[in-house]
Amino acid sequence: MSGNPTVRLKQQADYQFAIYYNEEKPPIMGDEPPPLGKSEGATPSQLLIAAVANCLSDSLLFALRKFKQNPDPIETIATCEIGRNEQNRLRILSIRVEIHVGVPGESLENLDRVLAQFQEFCTVSSSVSAGIPVNVFVIDSTQKQLYPAI
Repeated sequence: MSGNPTVRLKQQADYQFAIYYNEEKPPIMGDEPPPLGKSEGATPSQLLIAAVANCLSDSLLFALRKFKQNPDPIETIATCEIGRNEQNRLRILSIRVEIHVGVPGESLENLDRVLAQFQEFCTVSSSVSAGIPVNVFVIDSTQKQLYPAI
């Protein structure tokens, strides 16, 4: 990644914002659920967990492709637990990311090496996990959990 990523937000109505990540592309919409907003875009919490999940998925894909392995298609599901902190303010307490690879794990060479290090190269999750626990799971096409090993 080169440079410092930038986004521009432009209020559309109430709590709905157009999020421009590339001025040549349509924006991503952000909004709050009722009663504040109208759920006409992703919530800030969803955008945060999407960023974590996207970065982890990219890191896993990059690490596997480095060994000329094809895990396609990858589907990732991210959820978060929201609760109150000591000051009774809503916070994201933890994030869970499940990365589903589209092939059986035993068909991927060097998988142990990849799984041991792919998270270290994820800029977003490594940054976020300093303040929010990020729990990562990798599951293959047979629904076998590859990471963490069980």
